[in-house]
Amino acid sequence: MDGAYVMKKILSVIAVVMAIGAQAQTAAEKLNALFEQEWEYSMRTSPVWASILGDRRWNDRWADLSLQARAAHEVHQRDVLEELRRISTGELGPDDRLNYDLFHRSVTVDLERSAMMLYLMPLDHRNGVQTMNDTADALRFETLKDYKDWIARLNAFPVFVEQTMDLMREGIRRGIVQSRIVMERVPRQIEAQIVEDPEKSPFYKPFARFAPDIDAADQLRLEKAAWAAIQNQVVPAFREFKTFFVDEYLPACFGEVGAWQWPHGKQAYDFLVGDFTTTDMTADQVHQTGLREVKRIRAEMEAIRERVGFDGNLSEFFEHLRTDPKFYYKTGDELLRGYMALGKRLDPLMVKLFGKLPRMPYGIEAIPELMAPDTTTAYYRWPAPDGSRAGTYFVNLYKPETRPRWEMVALSLHEAVPGHHLQIALAQEQKDLPKFRRHLSVTAYIEGWGLYAESLGDELGVFEDPYDKFGQLTYEMWRAVRLVVDTGIHAKRWSRKKAIDFFMENAPKTRQDVVNEVDRYIAWPGQALAYKIGQIKIRELRQRAEVKLGERFDLRAFHDRVLESGAVPLKILENRVNEWIAKQ
Repeated sequence: MDGAYVMKKILSVIAVVMAIGAQAQTAAEKLNALFEQEWEYSMRTSPVWASILGDRRWNDRWADLSLQARAAHEVHQRDVLEELRRISTGELGPDDRLNYDLFHRSVTVDLERSAMMLYLMPLDHRNGVQTMNDTADALRFETLKDYKDWIARLNAFPVFVEQTMDLMREGIRRGIVQSRIVMERVPRQIEAQIVEDPEKSPFYKPFARFAPDIDAADQLRLEKAAWAAIQNQVVPAFREFKTFFVDEYLPACFGEVGAWQWPHGKQAYDFLVGDFTTTDMTADQVHQTGLREVKRIRAEMEAIRERVGFDGNLSEFFEHLRTDPKFYYKTGDELLRGYMALGKRLDPLMVKLFGKLPRMPYGIEAIPELMAPDTTTAYYRWPAPDGSRAGTYFVNLYKPETRPRWEMVALSLHEAVPGHHLQIALAQEQKDLPKFRRHLSVTAYIEGWGLYAESLGDELGVFEDPYDKFGQLTYEMWRAVRLVVDTGIHAKRWSRKKAIDFFMENAPKTRQDVVNEVDRYIAWPGQALAYKIGQIKIRELRQRAEVKLGERFDLRAFHDRVLESGAVPLKILENRVNEWIAKQ
């Protein structure tokens, strides 16, 4: 018998068997196989994010920011939607159907975001190539390969910078650029990266202290290689970038502030409002919600002012809180110790309000000095899911005379526990969820929970001092002001000065913080809306449960229900809580 004929028959049989196997695969199996496939894709194409999550397979590279890579990604996402359409949702159980819906939404929103072309603004005054050295702080340096991978990244840095400039040039051509007032902060940040001595570069930090398993000879070779990479690749790339930024980009930036200046400004901002709030609210509806919340919170602030016996109006009380030395630490070290003591006070209290707590711990660290003048009061960094790095609560020690003590409790409740660390670490530890669910970023849920967590200080008993309670109201006011200011800037064409003045009139935060906050809203349209909209929904769901369940309401069980699904859009959260209420 002809050998070719036999082989053809064998291949035909194999094809039939594979087809039968594919048909036998259930819809849930197909769906979960797609999740695994796309998680691998996301790690491969977002190597820095993979590194931060503890996946070290691509530690030697940066993301491909080229326009060609962007086009290929959009084709890929459309192919994924087509694969999803081929899965029979009617055959999925409730949990798999929720996973399907969340995954479909994330891919769809990603394509809509791409259509807005906001990737043509790859940096602002808080994030970008000029801050990529911070990546090293999130990495493990334990093996020889870890150090070699970082050196490979250093040597690849010029391509990363070149791709960034290509995007920004295309942004100039299309009129999709940042406002000049915020981007004027960036040249100083770039200049800090242009060092004469490579050992003074922030990128050299991993080589200042080696892991104990790296022998002396290897240490010397690594130091030389890192020194050469910074001198010959990193620093020249930053010199070129600074010239481009100052000569080409800054002059092309908008003289005024607001997304309305983009060619598709209204369309893009409407998308961002919907994306960040996960609602169908209009910019004007968000604005009006903010005004109502500002009015409500001011009344509560007035009650605190009267309680402490301050003889003056609310504006004078604000000024007192901003300027009285008794509300401030003298040094950054004292401020950091204050935050650490507060963390030790809060941690044991969590069992009062939660039935399930994360195993992963968190630490408290200072925001790196390079970024501290231009960034917010604090922020949180996710832990590595493999347990190699705890969560981190970063606090700003720059100008401690502008960091009042009365804000520290509310801030810690938000960024650490029971806010971001508790919620995010719990989500990561839910191994029954697909990986994309454990790390799903839904800002309205994540930041809404963080803001809601601030109010739990009453039940935790940490607001005995009325000034600490006023701090919580200040932080809630801060997020209410955001609704007004963000929509004011980007939809109603407010000036930067008008935004700052409105903020200062309604919250006692220091001018340093207010200016940094407003500049953040200018550079990152829509993101600031998520906090208050999410908190309002969670508070509304709690009130609904309390009313309907009466004496059967269990706050610990309610919190566990809210947290057990990981981050989800607000409508899905509402459906899940309603189901829980009905089952009680």
